[in-house]
Amino acid sequence: MSVELTTLSNGFRIVTEHMPSLQSASIGIWVSAGGRHERPEQNGVAHFLEHMAFKGTNKRNALQIAEVIEDVGGYINAYTSREVTAYYARVLKNDVPLALEVIADILRDSIFDPREIEVERGVILSEIGQALDTPDDVIFDWLQERAYPEQPLGRTILGPEERVRAFTQADLAGFVQEHYGPGQMILSAAGAVDHADIVAMAEKLFGDMKAHGQPDLVPARFVGGEIRQVKQLEQAHVTLGFESPDYRHPDAYAGQIYAAALGGGMSSRLFQEIREKRGLCYTIFAQAGAYADSGMTTIYAGTSGDKVGELCNIVLDEMKRAADGISEAEVNRARAQMKAGLLMGLEGASSRAERLARMVEIWNRVPPLEEVVARIDAVTPEEIRAHAEKMATRAPMALALYGPVANAPDFAGLTARRAA
Repeated sequence: MSVELTTLSNGFRIVTEHMPSLQSASIGIWVSAGGRHERPEQNGVAHFLEHMAFKGTNKRNALQIAEVIEDVGGYINAYTSREVTAYYARVLKNDVPLALEVIADILRDSIFDPREIEVERGVILSEIGQALDTPDDVIFDWLQERAYPEQPLGRTILGPEERVRAFTQADLAGFVQEHYGPGQMILSAAGAVDHADIVAMAEKLFGDMKAHGQPDLVPARFVGGEIRQVKQLEQAHVTLGFESPDYRHPDAYAGQIYAAALGGGMSSRLFQEIREKRGLCYTIFAQAGAYADSGMTTIYAGTSGDKVGELCNIVLDEMKRAADGISEAEVNRARAQMKAGLLMGLEGASSRAERLARMVEIWNRVPPLEEVVARIDAVTPEEIRAHAEKMATRAPMALALYGPVANAPDFAGLTARRAA
């Protein structure tokens, strides 16, 4: 693995991985400025800013930004998460300098034209409406809100409609000023790239930025509880969330393996017991998510309104049974799934660049894949059972229900079943 990492004098970091078999490259800037970096009155501004970055600079208008990349057959996009906003492009190797210059242009010289703000405001309001009309999307936002109430980590990334309607040019520019410093940026590139060339370009495009501090994160505090929205839908949507390790915690790998064994595939306990044996749902899964200082293992299922209670009870019972008797074969299978997912996911330049940026953000280095695989293999069945016992009986829990759920079991009843 030919990974190289350089930090400029102003704190701007560059990480690259040369992939000799490729004729293309993925390159982008990952900024530590996501939804949880917003103050309450700013909720949604990080995502609004991501949209506005493509709407015009002093050098290019919105059409020209799209054309300059697509004229060379490339692709440019962005996304906002709770902890990061990313701007990235995929181009042929000879067009890497062009792609990086365009990304620098939209990050450093966007004009936030008030007319374009109004246009994009309508786009984002439509996006919010679409999310609210998609039950198996919006329920995860509700679960997040219930798990971390009255905290940045619990707010939606899109923001509430009333905030989005009110954002101004000054709000966007102010968020950039607060959070888009060189120490909050990571330039990541993978594929047909040369590290020295990328560093030289970065020095030219970003080396003059002045370092500044960033406001401290509001610490995450998993509270839990219930949110229930009764609506006449075809399905009842059910999510359960349990506090689990953050991504630097020693138990982080145990948490990932546990989630895979519990509900990560067709052979998992939840899929086999609830879908295959009992036919209570079409979709059910478990996944472990992590943040800088917290994490949540999430279980989701869609079922009919009259089966919600049975489904919830079986989920909790299966979690207890996993704590008592998860087998070495199950752990080995989950480990294999986790390793395969990691390695298969890194066969493309885009996923490599994403991983590089994430690793530098978390560890300020890129652990070799061999090290990661060794840490996965080192987790024992005993550690998984200990983690499973905590998830089943002691970890704080959040519950979100949407659809025909008026008669679903309440939070107190499910809590009592965990303790029984």
